[in-house]
Amino acid sequence: MADTDVPVAVADGAQDMRREFMRALASRRAGIVPLSVEPAKPVTNPMYQAHPIPTFCKAGEQGRLPVLILKLKDSKVKQRPAVVCLHSSYKCKEWLRPLLEAYASRGYIAVAVDSRYHGERATYKTAYRDALVSSWKTGETMPFIFDTVWDLIKLMDYLSARKDINPSCIGITGESLGGMHAWFAAAADPRYAVAVPIIGVQGFRWAIDNNKWHARVASIKDVFEEARSNLGKAAIDAEVVQAVWDRITPGLADKFDAPYSVPSIAPRPLLVLNGGEDPRCPVEGLEDTCSRAVEVYSKANVSEKFKFIAEPGVGHCMTPFMVREASDWFDRFLVAE
Repeated sequence: MADTDVPVAVADGAQDMRREFMRALASRRAGIVPLSVEPAKPVTNPMYQAHPIPTFCKAGEQGRLPVLILKLKDSKVKQRPAVVCLHSSYKCKEWLRPLLEAYASRGYIAVAVDSRYHGERATYKTAYRDALVSSWKTGETMPFIFDTVWDLIKLMDYLSARKDINPSCIGITGESLGGMHAWFAAAADPRYAVAVPIIGVQGFRWAIDNNKWHARVASIKDVFEEARSNLGKAAIDAEVVQAVWDRITPGLADKFDAPYSVPSIAPRPLLVLNGGEDPRCPVEGLEDTCSRAVEVYSKANVSEKFKFIAEPGVGHCMTPFMVREASDWFDRFLVAE
């Protein structure tokens, strides 16, 4: 279902947000190179084989996107639906292998990548932390969420051209940081037909306004400490948090925040899964977002394609219940669509 199935005013707003977001993503590209694919080569650290490795975005270390793809060996099926699965902070694509195997066993082509400065894209243990601090200092990159979203758009170029994948049936999901990547990739690229962000969707502006930013900040504290020192503050406060988001992810706490980017995914099926007691993604901070999304999906006459579940008593943790709900959502909408 295309944006044309949404009322004109709503669709125009979503397209405007998407265009502006794409401009933001492209604003810090040193140089874009054509997409190319290299056969996987064995690596020694970690000792995994990734296949294939598309290269794009820019020359240099982070221009290479290692991809792990699992599928059943069945020559009878020419094209299958695909699900892109995204890891959380300080993990890698191989960490998702059990989930990939589960999706592959259900007939999907299961795909995982290393996000920026993770897995094969991290040459040392503090690469991600250092990249965040460098982004604050120089303003030249966007390693928190946005640069990996750019990669996921280019990944879609590759996946949609594969002969064994149905290009209209590609879904995306992820946990925590991966949930944020899935959320923003779906908002940026309508080719992701179904989205299930897990413990990732949150209200960044709401957290600042309501003094609920502490848990999120603690997850990448070094960059906020660097900003605090540079701004001459005795402690991290809301002003420091706002300054960091504006610098390393411009628009994250305003025009691209959840109340605007989440409804833009309509009318495509969207399931948001969070923990009811998650301090990084407070349920209270998503009331406006959910209200707007419900309204947009209702106007498009596809109310059944948006759902928000906050699992009671659960903090910042992906549970078996969430995994099951996500796979059922893909079975319901991705295969049927």
